[in-house]
Amino acid sequence: MSKQASTSYPKEKINILFLENISDKAVAQFKSNGYVNVKKLSGALSEDDLIREIKDVHLLGIRSKTKVTEKVLAAAPKLQAVGCFCIGVNQVDLKAATRAGVTVFNAPYSNTRSVAELVIGSSIMLIRRIPDKNKAAHAGIWMKDASGSYELRGKTLGLVGYGNIGSQVSVLAEAIGMKVMFYDTETKLPLGNAVAAKSMKELLGKSDIVSLHVPETGLTKNLINKNNIKQFKPGAILINYARGEVVDLKVLSNALKEGALSGAAVDVYPWEPEKNGDQFETPLQGLSNVILTPHIGGSTEEAQQNIGEDVSMKLFQYLERGITNGSHTVPAISLPPVDGAHRILHIHKNTPGVLSAINTALSANNINIVGQYLKTNDEIGYVVLDIDKKLSRKAVELLKDVKGTIKVRMLY
Repeated sequence: MSKQASTSYPKEKINILFLENISDKAVAQFKSNGYVNVKKLSGALSEDDLIREIKDVHLLGIRSKTKVTEKVLAAAPKLQAVGCFCIGVNQVDLKAATRAGVTVFNAPYSNTRSVAELVIGSSIMLIRRIPDKNKAAHAGIWMKDASGSYELRGKTLGLVGYGNIGSQVSVLAEAIGMKVMFYDTETKLPLGNAVAAKSMKELLGKSDIVSLHVPETGLTKNLINKNNIKQFKPGAILINYARGEVVDLKVLSNALKEGALSGAAVDVYPWEPEKNGDQFETPLQGLSNVILTPHIGGSTEEAQQNIGEDVSMKLFQYLERGITNGSHTVPAISLPPVDGAHRILHIHKNTPGVLSAINTALSANNINIVGQYLKTNDEIGYVVLDIDKKLSRKAVELLKDVKGTIKVRMLY
């Protein structure tokens, strides 16, 4: 990190809580930058347990299991930011975090390569029926048979969702000779020779392998269901490394048992255990030519290191400079430090007249504003003020009294 003025609130008094076995490198990064009060727990916490832990926490780091609910946020008056050390943020109540003025960051691109490679690897394993042959070999049965085994070259890969991961899978698939078709609700520029399907029905009917790359929303719940499972090309393969709710697993199980589909790879489930070693059940267990993995699509050493570095840097930038690029709650502002001034962060409800009230309060007390930056979203506004050093303490007190204020913090 670049050298800069120390934050007004001493780093040694900032309490950081990391859950879900977040990378030791991320912990080391914070400690090496002067944040010594870092508590790391290996597992997720329930809502009640997190409420007990979070009272004096300024910064919370989580992965995908911990749920940051409205009740949790209400119990965390000192909380400045939540770092989601993963690609998603659906485990955080973003509306409640926005209302509370809590900045939420994640790492949307850091594990795309890991997931993309696993999709291709699983495709090879399934189209060659390796799971069945592997099981037989472990049981002492010799199954040297080419029947039902194919090359990927020349086959069609259908991608439902063509975002960060889907588009990278597209590039890798073409590199090994596959044809690529994709369907996305938004218009996307194809990479390479990929072709956009006119409808999901068209994609399902033409694809030898279908791979899902969509977020978990009300529209994507049971995206693969009893109606459209019939639209798949006979003998096709389904891969779901997206979200657990997007496939009706009972429907998928029946399609595999009946031979409508020839194989599947699933890494995410509607319900997942809280920690390693817990009992786990799914309708897909024991089925032929099915690869089941425990939500490890992005779990590589490289991905975890990238995620740790990405989210940590965003949190550092916010804690020490007020930069909110990549935030899902507080409006994004990026700005350089200003010499000879103190920086104050003001988060407020997005109601008319707040900026005018801020400027009126400061000008009425002859407080010079060296620099000012404002950005708003539907819920809140975020103002960064660089104030004359001699009057900055008074400015903080005045800003606390501005109607609509949610949080005020002297940064440095």
